[in-house]
Amino acid sequence: MEFVGFLGNDALKARLSAADARGKLSHCYLISGPEGSGKHTLARILAAAMQCTHPARRPCGVCPACRKVFSAQHPDVITVRDPEHKQLAVDVVRAARADVFIRPNEGRRKIYIFDQPMAPVAQNALLKILEEPPGYAAFLLLYPSADALLATIRSRCAELALAPVTGAEALAFLKTQFPDSPDEALTAALSRAGGWLGQAAAHVRDEAFGPAAAQFAACFAARDAMALLELLIPMEKYKREQLLPILEQLRQLLCRALAAKNGAEAARAPFDAICRARTGAEILSAVQALQRAEDDLNANVGVGAVVGWLAVRLR
Repeated sequence: MEFVGFLGNDALKARLSAADARGKLSHCYLISGPEGSGKHTLARILAAAMQCTHPARRPCGVCPACRKVFSAQHPDVITVRDPEHKQLAVDVVRAARADVFIRPNEGRRKIYIFDQPMAPVAQNALLKILEEPPGYAAFLLLYPSADALLATIRSRCAELALAPVTGAEALAFLKTQFPDSPDEALTAALSRAGGWLGQAAAHVRDEAFGPAAAQFAACFAARDAMALLELLIPMEKYKREQLLPILEQLRQLLCRALAAKNGAEAARAPFDAICRARTGAEILSAVQALQRAEDDLNANVGVGAVVGWLAVRLR
C-alpha cells in the first residue's frame, strides 16, 4: 500500500501492506489515537485503497476512484454524522445500518466512517451489522481510544493504534508545511505536541497570528475601548464563515496569553503585552466571550448581533 502524507507508524504500515497484498484487508478497522494523530488521513488512505482500480499500486492516487475519495466526493465512502447531537443517536446508526444493504453505487466497496461518540445503545445497533455485514461493506471507526467503544464492538475490529512521529521525518514534514518558520519553532512545536503532527501543526499556526489578531492584542493590552470598537464594527459586514476563523484566532491568542500569565509557557509577542497589562481573570473573561460568540455564530445567530455583543464585552 501507498501511504502518502501518513508518516511514521512503520509496523502498522507493514501490517496493512501485507494484508492488502493478500487481499485480506479487514471489513472493520478501529483507528485510535488523540486529536492530530492522523486518524482521518489513514482512514482516507484505507478507503482509497479499498476503492482503487489500479492493478498493483493502491491507492494510486490518480484513478477516478482515488481522486473522488481524497476529495471527499466518492458516493460509496460515507461519513456517518449526527450534527444535531454530540453523540450519534441510535436512529442515525440504524439508518446507516439499513443503508448498508443497498449495494455500492459505483465502487468496489461501501465504506462507512464513524468518528462521533456513540452511546452504548447506538453501539449495540452498530454491532448487529458488524457481526454479519455484506461482503462489500467496510467500516472505519475513528476514536481517541479503544476504550471509547464496547468490548463487543472492539472484538469485531482490527485495531490500528497510532503512534507519535519523532525525529527528522517529522521535522522535514513541518518544514514543507511551514517553510517560513525557523527550525527552532518547529522543533518546539513538535516537542510540545509530543510527536503528534496534527497538534504540532496547530501549535505552529497558533504562533502565526494575522494582522487582525496583532491589532486586537495591542488594543486589548492598552485597554483602548475605542480602538477595539473600530476593529470590531467593520466585522458586522463579514459573512459567518469569514468571521469564525478570526474569532478563533483571537481566542487562541488569549488562551496562549493566559497560559503564559499562569507560567505554563514563556510570554512572548504578540501576547506578552497582554500578560503585563491584564489580569488572569480579565483574559479568561475575554476568552469566554469569544467562545460564546463562536457558539452563537454556529447556532446561526446573526453576525451583526454577535459583533455588537462582543464590542460591549471586550473592553
